Amino acid sequence: MRTITEGVAMNTPIRLFTDHPASVGESYWTHCRSALYFSAVMLMGAIACALHAFLPFFCTESGSRRIRFLHEAMVVHRRDRRTSAVANQRA
Repeated sequence: MRTITEGVAMNTPIRLFTDHPASVGESYWTHCRSALYFSAVMLMGAIACALHAFLPFFCTESGSRRIRFLHEAMVVHRRDRRTSAVANQRA
């Protein structure tokens, strides 16, 4: 795993914003929109978990449901998108 400062001197300023999104098959703006959406889902999950901490009968599955949703959206969907991109390149 790279640290924040590793490789920064070698990158042009624009690549600092585009390398990671490109590595997951997204443009800068698509990645920005997705990251903001995921942060909103996580925030709602965090609030639900905090409420659950004090009111154990409340939001009993909200946190785990959001974790499963985010895993599906971030990992499984991305893997499927990469697989279809590779298949399209070969066709």
